[in-house]
Amino acid sequence: MNDSHPRGGTRRLAAGRLIDGFGRMHTDLRVSVTDRCNLRCTYCMPIDAAFKPRAELLTYEEIARVVQVAARLGIRSIRLTGGEPLMRSGLDELVRQLVAVPGIDDVALTTNGLLLAEQAERLRRAGLHRLNVSLDSLREDVFEAIARRRGLDRVLAGLAAARAAGFAAIRINAVSMRGLTEGEIVPLAEFCRREGFELRFIEFMPLDAEAGWADDRVLTGRAVRAILERHLGALVPAASGDPGQPAVDFTWGAGSGRVGFIDPVSAPFCERCDRLRLTADGQFRNCLFSTTEWDVREVLRGGIETGATLDAAIATLLGDCVRAKRAAHGIGAAGFERPARAMYQIGG
Repeated sequence: MNDSHPRGGTRRLAAGRLIDGFGRMHTDLRVSVTDRCNLRCTYCMPIDAAFKPRAELLTYEEIARVVQVAARLGIRSIRLTGGEPLMRSGLDELVRQLVAVPGIDDVALTTNGLLLAEQAERLRRAGLHRLNVSLDSLREDVFEAIARRRGLDRVLAGLAAARAAGFAAIRINAVSMRGLTEGEIVPLAEFCRREGFELRFIEFMPLDAEAGWADDRVLTGRAVRAILERHLGALVPAASGDPGQPAVDFTWGAGSGRVGFIDPVSAPFCERCDRLRLTADGQFRNCLFSTTEWDVREVLRGGIETGATLDAAIATLLGDCVRAKRAAHGIGAAGFERPARAMYQIGG
């Protein structure tokens, strides 16, 4: 997400670094491995979703090749996303390849948790560093209203399995929607404090496939924080070791643990955005809300470039993507255009 930046200037790509025309250095690459999912969350995808044929998805070897090139240009962290990434078979093998790439310091995964109990141990052995688990409610009826599938018990089992496998850094992501999730805020906070999970609340964004997003459905981070402080006491601002992270973090004033707020609608953070995206079907994107994509699958499969020439072509394409990055995602601005793809097709 890229919001307004006070400077303009000539767009450039510094040698060995992915720096856009607004001075933002990009060190984070979000890699979607599939658009398929075993839930149908209202803020992400339609109930009758159409998915890409398997042949159109990048292979693990192709993903690893792209990451190797990106690492030489300054990418340091990888987050695997979907769809639901655990639906892609053998994901632990991809993790094993990515943690071995020189320059990659962190490989993380965002999952809905339904398949985590079966795979947590394999992922940990493969070297996965961190987990983000999407969980919007601890009540089955609300969970099902959002996800349009049952499965809360499986998510909770997945969290327990991840902890047993040795994952120390587990974060819970909860999407906030006005008129639906207000009653879930405090129970989720109490659960995460008790279990030692970091919690982040994320504002509802206009990336739902059924175009149900509206400004009055956004439960802002400020409103969520007010609910938390009313019930659980004051929150204390917390320093972040990652200047590019989208969340503003707090600690509990009367207890341990952290809670963060990702507010792309009410308090955009694009001036510090350091991330790029690779879709499951091989398109570079410089923003969730980009209306343009750069086709690296065509480069990988075109049959013209090989070896160092292929790597140079990938690097050139990634540079073009970075140079084209806008200063703003533009939500709420005149002329804002929703991307043609929904969240599940882009990668969360």
